[in-house]
Formats: sequence, structure tokens, C-alpha cells
Amino acid sequence: MASLNDARRLVVKVGSALLVEAATGRLRSDWLGSLVADVAALRARGVQVILVSSGSIALGRGVLGLGPGSLPLEQSQAAAAVGQIRLARAYEEALAHHGLVAGQVLVTLEDSADRRRYLNSRATMETMLGLGVVPIVNENDTVATDEIRYGDNDRLAAQVAVTAGADRLVLLSDVDGFYSGNPHLDPAARHFPLVERITPEIEAMAGDGVSGLSKGGMITKLMAARIATEGGCAMAITLGAVPHPLAALQSGARATWFSAAHDPMVARKRWIGAMKARGEITVDAGAERALRDGKSLLPAGIAAVSGRFGRGDPVAILAAGGARIGIGLTRYTAEEAARIQGLRSSAIEEALGYKGRAAFIHRDDMVI
Repeated sequence: MASLNDARRLVVKVGSALLVEAATGRLRSDWLGSLVADVAALRARGVQVILVSSGSIALGRGVLGLGPGSLPLEQSQAAAAVGQIRLARAYEEALAHHGLVAGQVLVTLEDSADRRRYLNSRATMETMLGLGVVPIVNENDTVATDEIRYGDNDRLAAQVAVTAGADRLVLLSDVDGFYSGNPHLDPAARHFPLVERITPEIEAMAGDGVSGLSKGGMITKLMAARIATEGGCAMAITLGAVPHPLAALQSGARATWFSAAHDPMVARKRWIGAMKARGEITVDAGAERALRDGKSLLPAGIAAVSGRFGRGDPVAILAAGGARIGIGLTRYTAEEAARIQGLRSSAIEEALGYKGRAAFIHRDDMVI
């Protein structure tokens, strides 16, 4: 069974009901402080942590005096705009007490559906984590409309976990795991400490209870589990309302773990390897050796470019003799590639007129 003890990169989903008092619309500062203390302890032993946090609308509606119940889209977006400032500041101040830096990332469904945006999001979070930043991710409720919304932060957290290559995802919930029925209504409901595979029988057990300020029920949590586990990330559902919820989980608090189908990098490589190439990049002998040693492809190693492709598209990688040696997701368009092929990374800006990424195809976006 998975645990937090061997986690390398962790995504934690925090719901509105945990962060914001339903009656007053105020932030639960003491609880947030305990959560951030857990994050600091994980960071101290080398675990990279991403927080996917709801709460902007719940905080904003309290400031604006908007009553309970569903809000029209315009009011929800106004509440999000007001609440997001407060939410970000709360995380910034809480993390600063532990010497940690917070970074805000606002996304919509389009950011993961569009390959170029997906790669940009992945590269940004990778850089933030490398610099020791704790990313605070939230849906961009100020601009998102129904057709570009995730709709709930359970699935958003799962998509962030897959995008970031996380190996653990924790959904802090109002229930301590997955049950055969709704434990609030059925005292005989059976708790599952481990779900190795999400079967139709498991799906049939999911209820759709909705807690006060949050939107997700058990059905959305199962959807999140499917996304995460198929992407190589083990997922836990555990009780979030207790102080120090991550420390409690690490110490054996009741939870349900969903087993990952693959290692996250293996799952990602399989996804890339199954894509149809939209162009071809021929590399020189030195670049081929570097790629086979696990290095990224730099513009200096490109000998020829063919096809029409955009940023984020899959391109075939050919050896000097024409043999296909791999496939990868390019960080440049075909036109840009033709202008920078053979150049050192330091010369990219002069050739394009703007700064580009050092790697043409990053090793994490490549299958050799």
C-alpha cells in the first residue's frame, strides 16, 4: 500500500469547507497553520509539495456580503476576484513563517486540454518546484465559464498531479476514505483501506453527497482517482478537518489509498510514445549519443527540420542516417526550429528576437 513515507512529489487538495467557516465566511487560520506546518515538515525531508486549494469564492462572498446558495456566474467571478487576493495572501503569510515561498498558479480546463498550454504549465511548475517554491493552484474562477471549467477541485488536483508528474495525491475530505455506502446515512457501510483497481462495482458504491461549501462528492473523487492512478500517481482520501491532517495520515490515520497503475514517468512515456508525429527532427551523431544517455535535445544538435508542427506537438526524432530513434513534444514551432537549428542555447534570443527555452525537447517529454 502506498503512503507518504516514500513520497517524492505530493499534490494536496484542500476544499473550501476546510478553509472557510460556513457560518461566517472567515478563513480558518489555525487549521491552515497546521496544514502548512505539515507541508514544511515534508519539505524538510525533501518532498516537493503542490497545494490545490479552493476557497476564493467562499472567502470573497463573505467580504461582499453575498448570501448562501448558488450564485449567478457574474457574482461568482466577482467573489473569486476578491477572495483570491485573500487566499493567496493567507498562504503566503502562513508559508513564510516556515521560510517557504508561495507561488500562485491559476488554471482552467483549457490549460490541460491544449497541449501547448499543458507543456507551459508543466514547465512552470517544474521550475517553481526546483526553486523551492510551494505552488498554490486554483481554478481561475474569475474568467472560467462552464465550458472551460473543471467544475471541482478533486479532478483539478488529479490533473495537476499528472501534469506535474507527482507520485502521491491526497484529497483532504469530510470523510476518512471510501465506503461501500454513505457512512453518514448507513452505519453498516464498509470502509476500504485500499482500492487496487476501480471496478464497476466500486463505482456503483459511490454516493453523491455534497458538503456545505464544496462541490465534490464521492463520485468526483473516484473520477479523480481514475485520472491520477492511470497517470501513475497513487491517491488517498482522508479526513481533512483534523489539525495537522498530513501528519495524521503519515502516522496511520484512517484513509483509503488507490493504487497507481504505473510509475508516473512510465505512464507519461507511454502516452508520448503512442502519439502520431506531426513532423521530423534529424539530429547529429553527438546529439544522438546525448539522447541515448538520457539528455534533453538542444537546438545545437539539430541537423534538419521537416513537417509543420506547433509548440507542444509530437515530432519524430531521426538519426543522421534517417533511422527513427524516438519521439518527443517540441517546445518550438517548425518555423522557429528552422531558425535555431544548430545554434547554441545562448544564441536563441538573437535568432528569434525573444528568449526561448534552452531545451528543444526536454528529456521528460521524450521517448527514445
